[in-house]
Amino acid sequence: MHPKRVLALALTAALSGAVLSGCAGTPEPRTPTRADSGSSPPAAPGTVTELATGLDMPWGLTFLPDGSALVSGRASGQIHHIPAEGGQAALVGEVPGVEVSAEGGLLGLAASPGFAEDRAVYAYVSGPPTNRVVALRVAEDLRSLRRERVVLDGILTADRHHGGRLRFGPEGHLWIGTGDAFEPENASDEDSLNGKILRIRPDGSIPEDNPTPGSPVYSSGHRNVQGIAFGPDGTAYASELGHRTWDELNVLRPDLDYGWPETEGTDGDTGEPPIFTVHPDEASPSGIAFAQGSIWMGALGGQRLWQLPVDGPEAAGEPVSHFVGEYGRIRTVEPAPDGSLWLTTSNTDEATWGGTAPRPNDDRLLRLELTGS
Repeated sequence: MHPKRVLALALTAALSGAVLSGCAGTPEPRTPTRADSGSSPPAAPGTVTELATGLDMPWGLTFLPDGSALVSGRASGQIHHIPAEGGQAALVGEVPGVEVSAEGGLLGLAASPGFAEDRAVYAYVSGPPTNRVVALRVAEDLRSLRRERVVLDGILTADRHHGGRLRFGPEGHLWIGTGDAFEPENASDEDSLNGKILRIRPDGSIPEDNPTPGSPVYSSGHRNVQGIAFGPDGTAYASELGHRTWDELNVLRPDLDYGWPETEGTDGDTGEPPIFTVHPDEASPSGIAFAQGSIWMGALGGQRLWQLPVDGPEAAGEPVSHFVGEYGRIRTVEPAPDGSLWLTTSNTDEATWGGTAPRPNDDRLLRLELTGS
């Protein structure tokens, strides 16, 4: 069993940025020294710069070779281009076939590792008849796009729990996080693509080293995966939204079951245990990125950025929260080519499931230049 760092924060401690941790198994929180002493919350981990404003429900973000980025709009179905130095978001085009639901629409984006030659961007599209991953071709001038093909379909759709994050792994395969489509039993159903981590080649074919020949399923027993990241040693991580007890950060291994619906975080004894668990009120995690020895995890309900120290597949320290309540809901965290992190807020989405009301100029794209980067 892998070590767990269990985070169990009281609401007052959470608002002050205090961190509590415990041992594996039943959570046994420590006394929150920061909150009790009245000292300041943790210092920001670096300099934050506002790159773009006025974004409508941004969800996916992917970098292009020149350091600029494409951002998806969940409800609009549109993709916008943002220069590397920031500035006005310019419309690239609208992805066909997007249908909006409570949590669905145009979700994750991932530019092809060979984008400079093939101009390919992959998008996770939710809506009837199924959720699917499509390949888009973006024009040279970044002012139009067309859908070339469906790369993977058959992911059940619903009003909620779509997953939706896409990430190219170090081996060049496309990794896909899916949700259980609000039917928990899908996560443990070996015939379902829901509640899974999927892994395919860019052309939609199945890698020969996938656990089951001919199947895109890499791991199962997930509730709702909205974040995937890779460490420099190739370790694969995924963030997962729990129900009411624990959100999770997992290390992904082939053919393993991660416990849902029988187990949620440390509540239960089935499946592979997470390396970090966080109470949903302080997290509701979405995008994640690896940088400087930590996983950086955006929190929706928790309205903060979590720093989770890792050493390959193990936890390597206690979690620290940054920017508590400062920017509202944080949806996406992406590592930029220059070593910074780009973050999108998700406050124009607040009417769906609550959160914080949009502030003037929301939603925002932020650049975090980490101290020491």
